[in-house]
Amino acid sequence: MIQRFVEHPHAVGETYGEHAAAAAGFGGLLIAAGLACLVHALLPWMFEATASGLVVRLHNRMAARRGTLAAG
Repeated sequence: MIQRFVEHPHAVGETYGEHAAAAAGFGGLLIAAGLACLVHALLPWMFEATASGLVVRLHNRMAARRGTLAAG
């Protein structure tokens, strides 16, 4: 059972903790972007570019990690 927790993180060159922190960070950004979209749907003058900015930020972080992991 323990092997299931470390198999994927080790496959991408991370410990379980490192992988959990990165995934939680990505999830937090996605939640924030979603909340900004929901508020913007009701109050269109608010968070006009917040969600798109967070998605760009998330993409850049993921692309950088992919490059780092691919090189490692």
